[in-house]
Amino acid sequence: MILKNRLTEGNILKVLTKLALPIMGTSFVQMAYSMMDMIWLGRVGSKAVSASGTAGFFTWLAMAFIILPKIGAEVGVSQSVGKDDYDGAKKYVRHTIQMVVVLGLLYGTTLIIFRDSFIGFFKLSDSVTDMAIDYLVIVSLGIVFYFINPVFTAIFNGYGDSKTPFRINAIALSVNLLLDPILIFGVGPIPSLGVKGAAIATITAQFIGTMVFVFSIRKKRELTKDLHLLKRPEGAYIKRIVKLGFPVGLQNGSFTIFAMLIGRIISGWGDTPIAVQKVGSQIEAISWMTAGGFQTALSAFVGQNYGAKKWDRIYKGYYTGMKIVGVIGIFATCLLIFGARPIFSFFIPDEPETIEQGVIYLRILGLSQFFMCVEIATSGAFNGLGKTVPPSIIGIIFTGLRVPAAYILSRTSLGLNGVWWSISMSSVFKGLILPTMFMIYLKKNPNIVRRRKRIDNRE
Repeated sequence: MILKNRLTEGNILKVLTKLALPIMGTSFVQMAYSMMDMIWLGRVGSKAVSASGTAGFFTWLAMAFIILPKIGAEVGVSQSVGKDDYDGAKKYVRHTIQMVVVLGLLYGTTLIIFRDSFIGFFKLSDSVTDMAIDYLVIVSLGIVFYFINPVFTAIFNGYGDSKTPFRINAIALSVNLLLDPILIFGVGPIPSLGVKGAAIATITAQFIGTMVFVFSIRKKRELTKDLHLLKRPEGAYIKRIVKLGFPVGLQNGSFTIFAMLIGRIISGWGDTPIAVQKVGSQIEAISWMTAGGFQTALSAFVGQNYGAKKWDRIYKGYYTGMKIVGVIGIFATCLLIFGARPIFSFFIPDEPETIEQGVIYLRILGLSQFFMCVEIATSGAFNGLGKTVPPSIIGIIFTGLRVPAAYILSRTSLGLNGVWWSISMSSVFKGLILPTMFMIYLKKNPNIVRRRKRIDNRE
């Protein structure tokens, strides 16, 4: 039972693909929560989309805190499994679950207390502001389930089992798909709840997902036997988890804060561009969620092989992953550039002005998809080695540069399009610099250098 989850043996392409496909499916499922909200709320109007999208900044910001235990689980479990240290893997499971529950409760409480100030920051119209606050409060009441599901997913992925979290997240999505139209538009005695209905549907689905995760993980006895979740945390493991997750969490938090600042710039053009960015980012997520699947797969693959000291597989695995995500990035570029109009029209079909702005957004962002994909996947390779700082530094610097670039370019003849160009070009720079750094690391690492000729000779 344990050996079938090992990533240190077998054909690398087959192992990576087999691991990555369910992770990609899980990523799409997680993306589909907000995408389904956008599709159904788009039938209500762009104001409803703007409201849920604005409140969504704070669920997005939540990832900065979720990432802390998530990366700790992903890397800690994978490296422990690679070393056949299942007691260590079990301790990473216990400490990351303890940490994510506490963080979720604190974060949800903070959102409820400061809801007016948080939403008021964006200076939206009164009607949109009221809807956004309603959405934020409802989601905050159940946000602990939103927090814990990615950590459960990371535990399974680090263990080498990516199919189980895919199935569980698919079940939760099915619940969300069923509830969204019922609660948003109303059916029979159930009233039309609009934005509130979308929030209730999402949290209900997340709760059901958590219950199924709890049931499923209990079957992994080597990870859960004598887990003692109420036992006092050990300082050494908390320190290790924070060391692994903090740089990535800081990057994610910074990314969201920068996005909020850009959102404030965009709001100067009214509510419509906010809706365009929210819908456009959901469409663009097709590529970054796919690349994110390979990011997680590479993290688990590199982590287990790092634990097993199989440097030749790390070297070949990275380049195999880059070939795959490169193809994905090129496909995404073609899709967003040439299919922009029909794709965006599907989300908000009855507002020509919004559609026109959305087409421009997708085409500009489409130019950076290849670079974004290789940057995201390379981050996973760094994470698997336990080196979470380099991708975080690159991410924070170039994502941060979007804000002054957006401010400056939006005051030129480019106008609002200058904001979109600032986002797209920063992704290009990240996609050039981070992979170059990793390739330099591979070429200089003495363990890999000694084995490269042996790999080439065997092939």
